[in-house]
Amino acid sequence: MQVRYQDIARWIEAQIQQRVWQVGERIPSVREMSRLQRVSPMTVMRAYEQLEADGWVEARPRSGFFVRPHYNQLAEHVLARPQADSQWLSTHQDVFDVISASHQGTRYPFGSAFPDPQLFPMQALGRAMARVLRQSSHPDHFTILPPGDTGLRRLIAQRYLRQGIKVGIDEIIITNGAIEALSLSLAALTQPGDKVIIEAPAFYGVLQTLERLQLEPVAVSVDPSSGIDINALEHALISHQVSACWLMSNFHNPTGASIPDDDRPRVVSLLASHQVPLIEDDVYGELYFTPSRPMPLKAYDAQGGVLHCGSFSKQLAPGFRVGWVAAGCYAMQIEKRQSVSSLAVGAPNQLTIADYLKQGGYDAHLRRLRETLSTRQNQVLTQLKAILPASASVSEPKGGYFLWVTLDKNIDTRDLFQALRPFGVTIAPGALFATDGRFNHCFRLNLSIDGKVTRELEHNDAECDGLNQIATALSSLLAASPVPVK
Repeated sequence: MQVRYQDIARWIEAQIQQRVWQVGERIPSVREMSRLQRVSPMTVMRAYEQLEADGWVEARPRSGFFVRPHYNQLAEHVLARPQADSQWLSTHQDVFDVISASHQGTRYPFGSAFPDPQLFPMQALGRAMARVLRQSSHPDHFTILPPGDTGLRRLIAQRYLRQGIKVGIDEIIITNGAIEALSLSLAALTQPGDKVIIEAPAFYGVLQTLERLQLEPVAVSVDPSSGIDINALEHALISHQVSACWLMSNFHNPTGASIPDDDRPRVVSLLASHQVPLIEDDVYGELYFTPSRPMPLKAYDAQGGVLHCGSFSKQLAPGFRVGWVAAGCYAMQIEKRQSVSSLAVGAPNQLTIADYLKQGGYDAHLRRLRETLSTRQNQVLTQLKAILPASASVSEPKGGYFLWVTLDKNIDTRDLFQALRPFGVTIAPGALFATDGRFNHCFRLNLSIDGKVTRELEHNDAECDGLNQIATALSSLLAASPVPVK
């Protein structure tokens, strides 16, 4: 197998970690490394550029590349003794492992929670930002305080109205992505020690937010096919004094499940009857594969008890971190909390999104995106079904970009995660989505990631299809298990 530039970069990174090359030392020149690895100088240069981008080395004019100071060069005695992790944070070390692995040059980060950036209109967004920066001569354009840019909030309100949902501009607050919208909403509704209804499995961001706010979870099961168990939800409301409920109405992360249309009014009325406000996490609602967008739970809210949270990160601009919450009567509380925490959302990002929406083409982009995600889902499902054991099951959501795979309970998908890493592939093990190990035999797969990449000179044909690669790795691991393979 021919050497790829990523292999060289990882090898040098490992050498630095093992202190073969110390901080300030010069690593082999491009010519030396080219001769050593028997590859072209261009391949080595790409590896060195990757190391520089990752912060491991720095280029010095006419001198070469030198090892930069890095956290792992600090002597142990320099570091203060850290406080012991809480049980939840210790349990979710897996979260940090998966996130790190998915951002360290992994070729196929199927474990990532972020969509494939190639799916987004980055050139059009770039033009929108250029227009914004040319026109933003007034100082106020660079400091937009909560609740956010009026123009963007108006455009969001118009999108609600087109769905038949009346949301006033005054109840919309722009946030730093959906996670801030959700966190601020939860903080506005609770006090430390309160109980909050969440889903099981739950997006790990929910678990981390509850940990940070010192809240106690009351978990209600989600079935990958039928969505949340409403009878269990009712039982939880009767059995516990809860202060809030956090649900994903559409294309749940990680299972891909949605609340059935007929059950949505019942969920809202059930919570309203118990006077429990609902934080609706609807960040994937625009990514539907059906003829029309599923109605948010907010559409059935007659008492103002639903705080609807959305984001542009999942379908338009992942790196911009622009989300919002339609908070109803809780808007002022959330606005005040944001003012004393993050203060505001980056003005250029807000103005760029607003400019892009005004130019038109957003809905056309969404149609193309949904078509691509639907096609990729079918491709991934076909390959998974060909290699999974007879006892396994795979969710088939009607939108979003996650698949939930359930294997036999004697398989720990943390082992599967480790087995796939040498191939440049990641998955999200089920251990990320609960603190009690009940989903350790499951894993989440990000189907937005294109399994086929542009062929590089260092790749051979067999390496160019990431879906085949993950199928092979899965098949090998499962064949070694006592579970019969199809």
